[in-house]
Amino acid sequence: MTAVLKHELRIYFRSLTAYVFGAFLLAFVGLGSMLYNLQAAVSNFEFVLSFGCLVFVVIVPILTMRVIAEERKLKTDQLLYSLPISTTEVIMGKYLALLLVYLIPLCIISLYPLIFSQFGDVYLPTSYGSIFAFFLLGAALISIGLFISSLTDNQGFAAGIGIAVILLNYYSVSLSEYVSTSALGSLIALCVIIFALALIIRYVTKNDSLAYGFCIILLAALAILCWVDVEALEGLLPNIMTKLSLFERFYVFVNGVFDMTGVVYYLSVIVFFLFLSVQSLEKRRYN
Repeated sequence: MTAVLKHELRIYFRSLTAYVFGAFLLAFVGLGSMLYNLQAAVSNFEFVLSFGCLVFVVIVPILTMRVIAEERKLKTDQLLYSLPISTTEVIMGKYLALLLVYLIPLCIISLYPLIFSQFGDVYLPTSYGSIFAFFLLGAALISIGLFISSLTDNQGFAAGIGIAVILLNYYSVSLSEYVSTSALGSLIALCVIIFALALIIRYVTKNDSLAYGFCIILLAALAILCWVDVEALEGLLPNIMTKLSLFERFYVFVNGVFDMTGVVYYLSVIVFFLFLSVQSLEKRRYN
């Protein structure tokens, strides 16, 4: 794993990827600091992070698009399979390299509240709680980008899908206001989502039994819910869209609440998509 980590870091810092990522993140947060903390004289640094999280829509796909897709395109991924390490260690090495690239500009951003506190009242616990949540948000989005990169050998396609997925998650709460709240609408939408997830599982694992079993269990649970209390489906889909939003949970920290459920949710997303990335690489190894 250490060898993969060092190799990835060399690639990032010998190319422009790490520098472009850091420059975009620092520039966007710096712009937010100028607008909120300097011009508007607002002492809440967490509002800057709330403004800055939009930059993830662009910079995360740029950072993650090549991490596995390029390996598949150049056929160098076959060299990874010959290494005396497991697929899990390969994915963890690549993911930790991405996190280190992300942490460097974030460490610089962490100095901003201390600097601003010299010129006004800055509530540091909320500021650093928001920075911690900002790190978890980025880490979760990077894990999603890593998984998307593992599905294709086209970097442009991986970046495009990554932008679409993150943008959809960013606006999911706003979109939930236009989604049908009726029980029938929620039922149809949930069935479509279940079938889509089953197809993804089948593609990633090449295991028909797992995909069909997943689909049947969820459809059976949905049928039982309809039979017991069909009214429970009313407004269920908009509520799910709101709960699944990574950005909406980040705003809880911005509002001054250290939400442990949000921390658990972010960690669960990271573990889930790293697991899917491992399965995607395992599928290619055995094919």
